[in-house]
Amino acid sequence: MPVIWLIDAYRAGEQSQVRALVDTLGWPCETKRLVYRKHVVLQHVLGLASLRGITTESRAMLEPPWPDLVISSGVRNEPVCRWIRARSGGRTRYVHVGRPWGPLGGFDLVITTPQYRVPDRTNVLNNTLTLHSVTPQRLDAARQQWAAAFAHLPRPRIAVIAGGDSGPFTLGPLAASRLAQQASSIARQGGGSLLVSTSSRTSDQAIDALQAGIDVPNFFYRWQPSDPANPYLGILAVADRLVVTGDSIAMLSEACATGRLVQMFDLGGMRGAGGDEVDFRPGATLYAALMRWLWNRLSRDITLVHQQLRASGRAFWLDEESGASVMPAESDMQRAVAAVEGLFCRDR
Repeated sequence: MPVIWLIDAYRAGEQSQVRALVDTLGWPCETKRLVYRKHVVLQHVLGLASLRGITTESRAMLEPPWPDLVISSGVRNEPVCRWIRARSGGRTRYVHVGRPWGPLGGFDLVITTPQYRVPDRTNVLNNTLTLHSVTPQRLDAARQQWAAAFAHLPRPRIAVIAGGDSGPFTLGPLAASRLAQQASSIARQGGGSLLVSTSSRTSDQAIDALQAGIDVPNFFYRWQPSDPANPYLGILAVADRLVVTGDSIAMLSEACATGRLVQMFDLGGMRGAGGDEVDFRPGATLYAALMRWLWNRLSRDITLVHQQLRASGRAFWLDEESGASVMPAESDMQRAVAAVEGLFCRDR
């Protein structure tokens, strides 16, 4: 059975993806949590195999015997993983999750998603959605834990999962109020209720506008860091349908794992110009210019994910008629695991 080194990601979203992949593989794993030298960037830019970007203490963690497989994410970890593979004489396979920054030839496998616009290669797996740990088993456990807490709310129970600002798109008071009105209207028409959860990226102004605009029976959770009573997984588990703001590919991925109807909420401009009034944010304007005029590798286009979800029937826009969401025969995680296992077929 292959031995893994997980060079842990330093951003929460990437961290959850690589850990979920390692857990699903079920192979022996040693996790390395590195500390970085912030102002050392040349090895990232040039695609080098180097440990110059990490501290002396972190370098001491990386000693033989070398693993069969190294899994990681994030630009700062790329030179480290290339260095490990080089020190092993090329025996260690290198799997990168998310956006690759170095030349694609420097990876044994890249597992990525459409917003990064990574070209198709034999060593690239372009999934539709991100990897995550929302499994049927975890949903069943969360359903048992939270069913009683939501029992007083009428069905259908509609989950409303709110993210935040993302690139050229803004979840401000205008978008939040519109989300509250549309979700409340759907719940009212069906005689149901809303199960609302904000996230770490939801601004206070958006939270206040969202909560103020809801006029149907509801449960409303304001996200708190490291909260053991966070009901997010319970909301996913008990919801009859789910509404997710289109800024968060991770939350869309987790919602789609429930097998329920998933509808995306357009913050404004996600389907092109025109339509609803949009919250103004200088950073959004700058990001839109970046996407239009500068190198694509410096930005991401989440609308490409929306398009694939809509075309495949896995999710729909909130304001359009839709049936049940389609569950693919093979999940994104299953595809990823099969691709990783395939790296070792040649050794059998």
